[in-house]
Amino acid sequence: MTDTSVKISDSAIRRRMFKEFWFYFSQNRGAVIGLAVFVLLVLTAVFAPILAPHEPTHQFRDALLAPPFWQTGGRPEFLLGTDAVGRDMLSRLIFGAQYSLFIGIVVVAIALTGGIIIGLLAGYFGGWVDAVIMRVMDVVLAFPSLLLALVLVAILGPGLTNAMIAIAIVYQPHFARLTRAAVMGEKAREYVTAARVAGAGNMRLMFKTILPNCLAPLIVQATLSFSSAVLDSAALGFLGMGAQPPASEWGTMLAEAREFILRAWWVVTFPGLAILISVLAINLMGDGLRDALDPKLKRS
Repeated sequence: MTDTSVKISDSAIRRRMFKEFWFYFSQNRGAVIGLAVFVLLVLTAVFAPILAPHEPTHQFRDALLAPPFWQTGGRPEFLLGTDAVGRDMLSRLIFGAQYSLFIGIVVVAIALTGGIIIGLLAGYFGGWVDAVIMRVMDVVLAFPSLLLALVLVAILGPGLTNAMIAIAIVYQPHFARLTRAAVMGEKAREYVTAARVAGAGNMRLMFKTILPNCLAPLIVQATLSFSSAVLDSAALGFLGMGAQPPASEWGTMLAEAREFILRAWWVVTFPGLAILISVLAINLMGDGLRDALDPKLKRS
């Protein structure tokens, strides 16, 4: 009976916390719109094989640089036109959503995991460990992020995998510094001292006791880094250092369309709009998460 009541109380607490989170999140209308667009992007990526009217790499040789269907010369089977080799733009944009989500998830997962471990070590142990780790992070942060990513990709070799690794390395110091600051603020609190007196070891104190109380700012940073990863991967793809043709990654699509900007506006405009809308939606959602998770910003 006691266990049942504990489970009921735990579920009630979770429901109350979710209602409180949604109340503050929904106060930001831009965040709600961003969330709706992001959900639409996820659904588009998941159901891309069903939604796309054509294969993204199939070439229609009788429809090279066909304009969108509403323009003169457009064809109804190619709603947004075709590119220079006759591939359907709409299908490539839909499948490109898969690349963007995959890149964002992988980059944030690598950067977040590495940054949390590094930040926990620096913030918990302090001293020379903190000094060495933070000076290395400062060196990484001293370089412009895109430039450093370009250098790393040039060393590792062009390709989507190497681009994601490079971007994750560039973003890792942000998570490390954020984790370190949160850990330094939490480790002197009474509940940590009580856990230490109870016999908890360093690993348990770091990962079980302190880390769960440092997650709110990390979640916000992860959301913002997700959008930055999409943008940087598109930039690397545009420069020929990211995903390689014939991949339907949006930055790569822009790179392939550079020479047709003046006479086929659609091959550049639609991938650019896809990047813009996706990054803006994720940033708006990140602002809402910050409003909902940061106690200092909550309105009474």
